[in-house]
Amino acid sequence: MSDLLLSEDRDRVRTLTLNRPDQLNAFNQELYVALAEALREADEDPGVAVVLLTGTGRAFSAGTDLVEMKQTAAGADDAGASHGFVGLVDSLASFSKPLVVAVNGLGLGIGVTLIGFADLAFASTGARFKTPFTTLGVAPEAASSFLMPRLVGRQNAAWMLLSAEWISAEEAREMGLVWRVTGPDELLATARSHAATLAARPISSLVAVKETMTAPLRPGIAAARELENAKFAELMGAPANVEALVAFAEGREPDFASLPPGA
Repeated sequence: MSDLLLSEDRDRVRTLTLNRPDQLNAFNQELYVALAEALREADEDPGVAVVLLTGTGRAFSAGTDLVEMKQTAAGADDAGASHGFVGLVDSLASFSKPLVVAVNGLGLGIGVTLIGFADLAFASTGARFKTPFTTLGVAPEAASSFLMPRLVGRQNAAWMLLSAEWISAEEAREMGLVWRVTGPDELLATARSHAATLAARPISSLVAVKETMTAPLRPGIAAARELENAKFAELMGAPANVEALVAFAEGREPDFASLPPGA
């Protein structure tokens, strides 16, 4: 297990903790690969009934590491840069056991969209959520264009995905993005308690229930991912994305109004 991802087993619950606190648990390629592999291993482990995913520090995950994203936009290691992200979404989409998420702080990008694959999501009162695709000049990811409207409703999903504005923990609960909100000190204990309740049930039955709930969604997830990936590839390195990444590096707000018409 990578130092970037901590693992602990208790009561047939495997807790996986994103551990890049100085980078707000942003996903670099190593972390993408580590979490994808950890999910596959947990799925195959007969002693694991439930996976609980959380983060260290003040963030759950700040999404994709923008330093690597800028390198990808410039054409550096393009194939390798996409591999880790795609592999993680593959693992999330195929994970057959209950997945519980405890959002301990900031969640951006994949730190929000992976909730679409979770079975239960908890959040700290200090959690905040953002899907920053339009402020990065790119398209949605991880089948969020399909899963988010189902999870939070069409207009809530449209606001999240189109505006790239922050959503508070209480707003997230009201719209159905998370199930319960607790104080920061109670978050992990609450999530673990619910995960342990599930883990006390027969794994075969848990898997069967999840299969009946998720199997009808698979064609939609696959179609959404294909279209999102095509749009993302089209927009990555285009004027709006370049402006967004340069602005991030320079510590300023991007100026999309100055771009060519249609950009």
